[in-house]
Amino acid sequence: MGFERGRLDPLDITAVTGMVPPPVFRAFKYPKIRRIVAMQSTYSAKPADVTRSWFIVDATNKPLGRLASEIARVLRGKHRPTYTPHVDTGDFVVVINAEKVALSGNKLEKKNYYAFSGHPGGLRTTTAKNMLDRNPEHLLEHAVKGMLPKNPLGKKMFTKLKVYAAAEHPHKAQQPKPLPVRL
Repeated sequence: MGFERGRLDPLDITAVTGMVPPPVFRAFKYPKIRRIVAMQSTYSAKPADVTRSWFIVDATNKPLGRLASEIARVLRGKHRPTYTPHVDTGDFVVVINAEKVALSGNKLEKKNYYAFSGHPGGLRTTTAKNMLDRNPEHLLEHAVKGMLPKNPLGKKMFTKLKVYAAAEHPHKAQQPKPLPVRL
């Protein structure tokens, strides 16, 4: 049993493992037996089926990278059981107190951000401290944008991020719920 012309049949699970295979394997082993196997189909979200929520995050004393990865996860929709990679299933995220975000170690002085114009000598460099002083929203937006897909869908996801340096924001009408950040 399990041997044909001196070779082991790869579909004979019983000969290899000594266990009786489930009915799905028997249907493949014996093609004349027609069994109806109830298959579960994978759910694929449609853009019309997505209902978006609003979340609020206080960035006070939260590490920049860890906070950015949690925000990117919510913007992509990976916190939902209906996550579909090719559909924007994410929620809106409002970040307040972006000027109080924390950077570990000496990253305030040592971490550089680059912008290149494409012309010779057109490389502009700024430190994280300088960026935090000038435009604290851009520091968090830059970190989150790097964690989203680099395609039109990622650009659409990025538009659902609203970052504010202070504690006031104009989205009180949406009644955002606090996002449980796992840091």
